[in-house]
Amino acid sequence: MSIDNATPEEWYEVQQKLYNNKLGDMVNHPAHYKTGGIECIEAIQAFLNDDQFKGYLLGNAFKYLWRCQYKGKSKEDLNKCKWYIDKYIEVEKK
Repeated sequence: MSIDNATPEEWYEVQQKLYNNKLGDMVNHPAHYKTGGIECIEAIQAFLNDDQFKGYLLGNAFKYLWRCQYKGKSKEDLNKCKWYIDKYIEVEKK
């Protein structure tokens, strides 16, 4: 990668490497999603019944898939999409 022709995604990856300790894992455990000792996804799951929660997961997976090519963070968005699908599979197995 050259600084002169780096894509937005490449710039984002460099940023993530530099700030990863500060920001946390932006796909699996973003620091800004955990407040008061509980992750947001856990609170949402506790609030919704199983069918509602699975709908929430599918909706979010679709959202990240839909917009992945427009934000300059396609790799991160596709990984987030995969995270929501994996979470759906986990809930479905229970």
